[in-house]
Amino acid sequence: MNIIFGNNASAQLESLMVGYDNIFILTDENISKIYSSMLASLPYKKIIIPAGEENKNIDTVNFIWNRLLEGNASRDSLLLNLGGGTISDIGGFAASCFKRGIDFINVPTTLLAMVDASIGGKNGINFNNYKNQIGTFAEAESVIINPQFLKTLNERDIKSGLAEMMKYAFIADDSFLDLDSDNYLSYIEKAATIKNDVVNMDFKESGLRKMLNFGHTVGHALESYYLDKENYLTHGEAVALGMYSALYLSVKYCGLDSQWLFFYEMWFKGNLNILNLKDFDVESIFSYISHDKKNKNGSPRFVLISAPEKPQIDVEVSVDDIKEAIFILKDKFSE
Repeated sequence: MNIIFGNNASAQLESLMVGYDNIFILTDENISKIYSSMLASLPYKKIIIPAGEENKNIDTVNFIWNRLLEGNASRDSLLLNLGGGTISDIGGFAASCFKRGIDFINVPTTLLAMVDASIGGKNGINFNNYKNQIGTFAEAESVIINPQFLKTLNERDIKSGLAEMMKYAFIADDSFLDLDSDNYLSYIEKAATIKNDVVNMDFKESGLRKMLNFGHTVGHALESYYLDKENYLTHGEAVALGMYSALYLSVKYCGLDSQWLFFYEMWFKGNLNILNLKDFDVESIFSYISHDKKNKNGSPRFVLISAPEKPQIDVEVSVDDIKEAIFILKDKFSE
């Protein structure tokens, strides 16, 4: 996949949009307000959807497809996805299905999307409150990463992205152990490159790519559980909590030195907001894990580590240990 980095990436974007009979820009209501002048200046058709993970569903996809049809989109048209992970997920899915697939380009505007969601060709929507249950594998033609977009993010969005970046410390590159809320900008290109390199080696997630799911088994369950609650979790926050569970289980199953669990707890509390996990119900959260798409023969599988940079994929964990790992989160990270 072609990834373009830099503050002048928008100039390079223009050259990538040549040769299409119609160009559509997909974004959400929040982005359309923040960048209203920029969007108004572009001579492309706009598709604006409601913001939020709760809108990443088939109804929104139908809306996108209808706008493409009304705009006379053909197989030679392009969809440009401008926004965070929700936009790249749903935009990539809509584009990969429309007329059996049209080209799309991702322009991520959040830290999490720049280092993870916009890269790799996994596109999807939520179904019946289960995370990313319906989806496709289809790569963007290009991903344009321009850190200038991060200037509009609030503190919570930045911290949400930090968790996905710290993931790389445990599975691929221990230099990320020095990552914090002050130096994260210098790690963006490295994180995006690691993700892209892993995807290039295992696009359909048959082996190596599974390591990118570190923290996501419990993380997706938490995100789904809190999706329609007032105290919702962002994807990054949920993954941050899921990584603690994964490290806890790594100590138990893979011989990970417990110092890394302590290190991560201190890093979490120093760089991320302490989360209020009220309405916490272990059984309900576990029920989401039982429907995780990575399960094999009905049994949950985890990505754990034996040490930083030494991921262990498809580790089978007992139900009791999973529930224990979930329960501990409330004691560690509740206000």
